[in-house]
Amino acid sequence: MSELQGIYAHLAELRSRIIRIVIALGIIITFMLTFKLAPVVVGGITLYYPMPEPLHNMAAQITNYMKETLVPQNVQLIQTAPGQAFYAQVYIAALVGLVVSMPIIVRELTSFIKPALSESEVHAVRSIALPAIALFVTGAIFAYLTVIPFMLDFLYQYGESSGLVTFLNVMDFVTFVLQFLLAFGVAFQLPLIMYAATASGMTDVQFWRRNIRYAFVILVIVGAIVTPDGSGVTMWFISGPMIGLYVVGMFLLERRERNTRRLKSEDMPKNK
Repeated sequence: MSELQGIYAHLAELRSRIIRIVIALGIIITFMLTFKLAPVVVGGITLYYPMPEPLHNMAAQITNYMKETLVPQNVQLIQTAPGQAFYAQVYIAALVGLVVSMPIIVRELTSFIKPALSESEVHAVRSIALPAIALFVTGAIFAYLTVIPFMLDFLYQYGESSGLVTFLNVMDFVTFVLQFLLAFGVAFQLPLIMYAATASGMTDVQFWRRNIRYAFVILVIVGAIVTPDGSGVTMWFISGPMIGLYVVGMFLLERRERNTRRLKSEDMPKNK
């Protein structure tokens, strides 16, 4: 009976923490869909402040910015059914809400599993939270500035070479962009995943070098699966950075182990 009560207590705590996360996400999404950023010049510096504007909200501003910076020339971004533009804005607001509320998500999940972890493990989880967010944002920015513009331009050059007028559905466009932003944000977590697997004892440092050939093959396959075309060109914009991150993570782990061994060897004469 006491075990059942303990399980119910854990489920109730998990439910309350999930509710807090959902509320945080809901507030950010609602804010993105209700307010817009209006410019104001103060002392020669342009600042932005939120003001209520549901139709021309921040998600719509982001959609328009994406259209201006990512959609190739001579490609028309269109809406083919009622509500598509609104749903596209919801997707964008959800992604922004996920990134902005990540500290809350990490805090709630860490607090939930804290009783099952040691103090050092709790500290390790919290210490990688900020790097994880930074790597996610870095991956998304890298994808937005380099990979997505190239892929869109490359894929729509086929229509231009045939003298066709290309139309791009706003939902397809936003889904395509967010898919790659998420993919690169997650892919850039690879060094942290390698660190966590090594620090937890699941693998050793030498594991990553021993299996580097298999890792490269897997990462190339992942790039081929994620990219929408079969040209074999665009997949390297995903596989290449992931291979680079794998190599960087491997070298950092090996350097960390060498430093640890050096410190231990320096401490041994003192202990004697």
